[in-house]
Amino acid sequence: MYYKIKEDGIFKIDLGTFWDSGECVGVFKMTEWDNEKILWEKCGIWHTVDEIHFCKMESHRDFLYGTFQMPAKEYGKKDELFAIYILKDRVIILSDDDSIDKNIIKISGHAIAKDYSLERFIYDFFMSFIEDELLFLQKIEHKITGIEEQVMKEQSDKFNIGLLKLKKIIARFYHYYTQLAEAGDELAGNEEEFFTEETVELFKMYSEKMTRLAQETQILREYAMQVQDVYQSEIEIHQNDVMKMLTIVTTIFLPLTLIAGWYGMNFSYMPELKMKYAYPTVIGISVLIVVVSLVIFKRKKYW
Repeated sequence: MYYKIKEDGIFKIDLGTFWDSGECVGVFKMTEWDNEKILWEKCGIWHTVDEIHFCKMESHRDFLYGTFQMPAKEYGKKDELFAIYILKDRVIILSDDDSIDKNIIKISGHAIAKDYSLERFIYDFFMSFIEDELLFLQKIEHKITGIEEQVMKEQSDKFNIGLLKLKKIIARFYHYYTQLAEAGDELAGNEEEFFTEETVELFKMYSEKMTRLAQETQILREYAMQVQDVYQSEIEIHQNDVMKMLTIVTTIFLPLTLIAGWYGMNFSYMPELKMKYAYPTVIGISVLIVVVSLVIFKRKKYW
């Protein structure tokens, strides 16, 4: 798809108009760009697209070049990948899916700033990918809060799986926002003087917003770590309770085991074996030991 940037908005155009007029945006397939060297010649760009693994911007003599990997926010969806070339009078975007065109159409449907320009479009284009980031981070926070409540209610059978997934998402988006902040700094640096001072200020605002989002993500990471610490504390408390109960049982039955072992030796000259009330006496002593032990443990608040 090809678009013309005018003062009053963004309009679709054909390929011929795209090459013949300035202030235009072209969206090409990655394979189309790599295979059709005539596109390089027409754009004045002799540059191969790198394999996209993260977000970055680079300043070259006649153009700015960037690659972007937008992490998927929903399970099962693919990351959005695209490369971008920014020239004086046009923008070339390379992508193999339809998300870029959808974003541009969405931008064109919004209120257009007065005296709209290609520079302002570039800013709006990057901002279109982060419109719902605070809401997304808020949803993650609510999920962590839900896990924390489960821990406190001792209903945390799947705690490790749930929190591990959230920590991976948080870590990934932290790096994502940090990379976008660096890309914003590169644009705001304006080394080749592609942008006006007004647009540079917009990119500075963009970079600052990315930095704040990274900070928010870092807060979520710390919150997740705190919840994990609470979970570990609950496990330790439970283990301590189990060990305490085992200690109580062992302490109570140790003297009983001694008595049973002592009289179980069946020596011929043990006088107690011939006493009429020896058996109930041993039972009474055993019961007394159990009762006294329980009273002592109760007073010591062992249970």
